[in-house]
Amino acid sequence: MGDSRLLDMLLSHPGEYVSGEEISRKLSISRTAVWKQINKLREEGYEFEAVSRKGYRLISRPERLEYSALLQVLNTTAFGRKLKLLDVTTSTQEEVRLLAEQGAEEGTLVIAEEQTIGRGRQGRKWHSPAGKGIWMSLLLRPRLPLSAAPQLTLLSAVAVCRAIRAVTGVAAGIKWPNDLLVDGRKVCGILLESAGEDEMIRYCIAGIGIDANLTPDDLPPELASIATSLQIESGRKVDRAVLIGAVMAELEKLYGLYMEEGFAPIGHLWEALSVTTGRQITIKTAQGEVAGRAMGLDERGGLIVMQEDNRLTTIFSGEVQFDGCNP
Repeated sequence: MGDSRLLDMLLSHPGEYVSGEEISRKLSISRTAVWKQINKLREEGYEFEAVSRKGYRLISRPERLEYSALLQVLNTTAFGRKLKLLDVTTSTQEEVRLLAEQGAEEGTLVIAEEQTIGRGRQGRKWHSPAGKGIWMSLLLRPRLPLSAAPQLTLLSAVAVCRAIRAVTGVAAGIKWPNDLLVDGRKVCGILLESAGEDEMIRYCIAGIGIDANLTPDDLPPELASIATSLQIESGRKVDRAVLIGAVMAELEKLYGLYMEEGFAPIGHLWEALSVTTGRQITIKTAQGEVAGRAMGLDERGGLIVMQEDNRLTTIFSGEVQFDGCNP
């Protein structure tokens, strides 16, 4: 491949600039082709400095997750012990769905360095550049009614939020039901998808996308004002393997607590981390919009909203907006 030859050329000149003209001549390609290959390598997580009349200099290479590093930090009994690590996939959700249908056991985890069609809530595409974030999906097989699935969404948000705070010190908070924000900007999205049979859950897939080490340059213009990363917020790179291990440990612990004691303790933990409770919000639901003050969760995990006429309404699914904006 042409871009591998270009990469080899830059790697052989560490810290030095290599002119576009020299690259073009040695690889027998046009200057435009050089520029295209540089951009392709950027998409794969390589960082370059380009200076007029000097050329290109390789600044950093993408950091790859390694099985050995992940196994060292996974202090769990089941979650993440069955691990599939991919360089690139369309969606980790789809990878786990296929494994689930083949009978994979609870706790099976798929992590990808890059997703080409990462999915968020409401069918949105999730921006998942190579080597910069944590893009993973976990298989759960709870013996619960389908109606309990929203509670597992809230549980997942609590686990990830607690892990992020513990590992990075970044004060992330939960926007109902499961987005994690830092100062109003999204740093993590969680998507829980369920397959059911006879009103019972066959399996759930908890998809977790964390913007770990994205820089401002990694964020597309349409996301720059509403998204952030743990590196941007903390000022330092996050050890992704350590954070993955912490997330799995929190998930396994809270999942066990939930199975033993029900939703109440999870609800209390969610409330403590909420950036929604007490805010004036508008929720877009399938039945229309509901506006009012978020009062907290009910015993089933629904969001209680006090409308202007002091009427209380409980919402189980919808899209929350704060003060006319929607991080």
